[in-house]
Amino acid sequence: MGTLYYGDVATPIDIEDRALAHVKVVIATKLRRGESFTLSWTHGPGQEVGRSTVWLHPSIPLRFVFDEPEPALLSRAWIEALANSANSSGGLLLVPEPEVPGA
Repeated sequence: MGTLYYGDVATPIDIEDRALAHVKVVIATKLRRGESFTLSWTHGPGQEVGRSTVWLHPSIPLRFVFDEPEPALLSRAWIEALANSANSSGGLLLVPEPEVPGA
């Protein structure tokens, strides 16, 4: 399980390592462009039922921590799906990885 630390929020955001690797690419791309946007996710097992949203801004400190020492292999289709959501009015939504035909 990876962890996203955002600003001075006391509670970090837990996201599975593979998903966090893909989210990191999309977030870094948007912040590098100076774009602000929201990130939304559904709470995972062991957390209170519901969902959360944070406002991401280039001036707010952000740190990604991965449990796995080796970087995940990235899926172009998943990055594109996440980027499409990030570019929508709803912001970046942690969507499931798309199935790749024939994989």
